Amino acid sequence: MNGWWYGLAAGVCLLAVGRSAASQRHPVRTLLAGAICGVGVLALLALTEPLTGISLPLNRFTGFVAVVLGVPGVTALLLLQLLL
Repeated sequence: MNGWWYGLAAGVCLLAVGRSAASQRHPVRTLLAGAICGVGVLALLALTEPLTGISLPLNRFTGFVAVVLGVPGVTALLLLQLLL
């Protein structure tokens, strides 16, 4: 796959999350809360890795998913890691 597919998929995700947040009463607060929660869950997974054995590598893709999609995105990454 070429690199522009990744950009297109990221743009579609950003558009969907932006439209969803725009329909809320406080869209900026909604976006920031989702991003903070996603990064927090990713950090919590990294901190508890020695105890649980569950790890997600921190790279551009996981960071993007955590910031844009939040907790459901991190959960989807964990499920994809389990399936693949």
